Amino acid sequence: MTEIIIQKENQERKIALVENGKLVEYYEENNEDDKKEGNIYIGIVKDIIEGMQSAFVDIGTDKNSFIHLKDILPKMDEKKEIKQEDITIEKVVKPNQKLLVQVKKDSNDKKGARVSTHINLPSKYIALLPNTEIITISQKIENKKEKERLIQLVKENLSEGNGAIIRTSAQNKEQEVINDIKKVEKKWNDIIQTHISPELRKPQLLYKSENMIEKMLIDLTKNTIEQITINDKELKKELEEFKRNNPEYHHVMITLEEKANLLDKYDLEKQIQKVQNRKVWLKCGGFITIDKTEALTAIDVNTGKYIGNKNLEQTIYKVNKEATIEIAKQLRLRDIGGIIIIDYIDMKSEENKEKIYTLLKEELKKDRSKTQIEGFTQLDLMELTRKHICSHKD
Repeated sequence: MTEIIIQKENQERKIALVENGKLVEYYEENNEDDKKEGNIYIGIVKDIIEGMQSAFVDIGTDKNSFIHLKDILPKMDEKKEIKQEDITIEKVVKPNQKLLVQVKKDSNDKKGARVSTHINLPSKYIALLPNTEIITISQKIENKKEKERLIQLVKENLSEGNGAIIRTSAQNKEQEVINDIKKVEKKWNDIIQTHISPELRKPQLLYKSENMIEKMLIDLTKNTIEQITINDKELKKELEEFKRNNPEYHHVMITLEEKANLLDKYDLEKQIQKVQNRKVWLKCGGFITIDKTEALTAIDVNTGKYIGNKNLEQTIYKVNKEATIEIAKQLRLRDIGGIIIIDYIDMKSEENKEKIYTLLKEELKKDRSKTQIEGFTQLDLMELTRKHICSHKD
């Protein structure tokens, strides 16, 4: 059974995604935190920074946001940057110019938010990419015929000038995808109509991104979540409204337990506490350590108490195999994003290395966040990237 458990304490929401009693995702969301990632604004260009080919943009927040030249130029390919060395920032934007921008990374104590004119408007089955010709599809959809069918379906139903990322949830759907395209394109057209209004010459919020609970429901396939248990009456009303507006969630049971400490009742407190631990033990007696730095997250695999059998290579492979499964779980549970380097115990067998690579790839398919495995480097380190789900964890 898969369920969402939400414990509200004052201004904080503790959100747990649980599968058969096991914690698989955990987030803390503070209502006082003014998270802006995903929001769309009318922005006004303030200062041009020629040396960095960037500009500061006022979106109405305490700190001006930051935009780079590459985030203003038209996006031609999802995986490649445009390289036009003869184009400079001062030729593209001018001070006091109005820009429609989306926050890609929230501000912090040191700097303002990073914004882009490349809009990504998420919905249930697609993410709309306005002003592009790009149509890509989730790597988790592997059937070639299904990929071709979905790409053709989306091409036939998208308005001219719009692209899309086809989400995993679109698999084996047709009319639902068509309806979703119409819904998200209407949302985009409403944003555009507001933006082009000549009266609007000041920074303004045009679209507020979904909160963590809504994002979780949208990202997960509709038959995944069976129950939501909460301890707050007002939040229950919000979720009931979400159900009414999204009929595909009619089967989800929403249970209110006002006076209960839900995390304690469902034996989640200990599991949450373990998320803070640097060291994670494996069943075999080995362990992994997880160390975050500003640049990347380093994960080290150790044999620990495990001595295995007489075959050293098989002993090492067993620890690495268990570590791989646990690492995939921990990346999702801790919402670790950015560059991730895994230092496995050295394996001499190329076949075993390939098995570990394949296993990691399979285990990461359970993660709803986008991951990219680069494979083993020349130093025998596994390199991968993962996109944060919850922006405040940067």
